[in-house]
Amino acid sequence: MKTSHLLLPKNLILVFLCLLYSIPTTSCSAHSASIYVTNSCKTTLYPRLCNKALSKHAGKIKGSPKLLAMTALIATYNATQTTSKVLRELRRATECVEVVGDAVFELHQSIKRLDQSRKGSRQFFGQMDDVQTWVSAALTDDDTCMDDFKAVGRRQVLARGFVYTVARLTSISLTFINNYAAL
Repeated sequence: MKTSHLLLPKNLILVFLCLLYSIPTTSCSAHSASIYVTNSCKTTLYPRLCNKALSKHAGKIKGSPKLLAMTALIATYNATQTTSKVLRELRRATECVEVVGDAVFELHQSIKRLDQSRKGSRQFFGQMDDVQTWVSAALTDDDTCMDDFKAVGRRQVLARGFVYTVARLTSISLTFINNYAAL
């Protein structure tokens, strides 16, 4: 199901209402962008986290599936970098620190490749395959790290919370990347 096509009629209705009631275009555009992000987040497994992470960027996303995927990916990358630092500071098990470090690298590669992608180009599907592969690998890395948490203690609970959030953000990013690739 192509969710972006389902969002279009709601956005058109909003634009029509803005024109009908002479509401300033900038506030209609901002509201429309916000609705786009909210509706897109509803298609993910974690809509609340998605809205929290992306709603502040709605004006930049402007209803673009590529910008939505890119913004989600950048938010995931930033959170994964922070989590990697936290894990190193908490002196988590080497495997966990290592795999989250791998996820940082994979997400960075994904951002670069997604930025290079152009719909209609001959390389588009290959580029999107690369992005999907790297983001899926990052999600696997997050899962591997979570499996590493056996003991229950204050530090472990804190570290697990960071990794859990990163895994959810990665899942959200993958949803938007898959949607963009399928358009």
